[in-house]
Amino acid sequence: MESTCEAILRPIRSDLSPLTGSGRDLEAAAGPAVREKLEQLGDIPVGGAVVTPGGALPALLLIHAAIESREEPVTRAGVERALTNGLRRAVEWGVRSVALPPLGAGAGQLELEVVVELTAAAVRNVAAGSATLAEVEVVVETEYQEAAFLQGV
Repeated sequence: MESTCEAILRPIRSDLSPLTGSGRDLEAAAGPAVREKLEQLGDIPVGGAVVTPGGALPALLLIHAAIESREEPVTRAGVERALTNGLRRAVEWGVRSVALPPLGAGAGQLELEVVVELTAAAVRNVAAGSATLAEVEVVVETEYQEAAFLQGV
């Protein structure tokens, strides 16, 4: 995920492991210190979010938001909590800009339209009330995703 934002919000499992190949690539690019920090933190509940330094990434911070666990699949409620808590962490840390992929969209997960709705609501509810968070950039992988976000936001 390439972005010039101060923070990157990424979906993870509750055991803090990456969900996707791009998530693994992002973590690898950040460097081993990020994985070591996550291992120190331990598990978090679905919907929870934790912050680590960005490591070797251009982003200052990584915000890791749990959208599933081994026992709990991706659900609307879990993604909604993860988005809200992830954006709240950004606000708490005084972040001005955050990038995120479509959290919860993917094979066997939520419909893209639901993810667009949840993302827009979280941004309205959290970022709109913040004096610092001025930009939320959704980084998409396909033209279909881009069209859905442009139409729905």
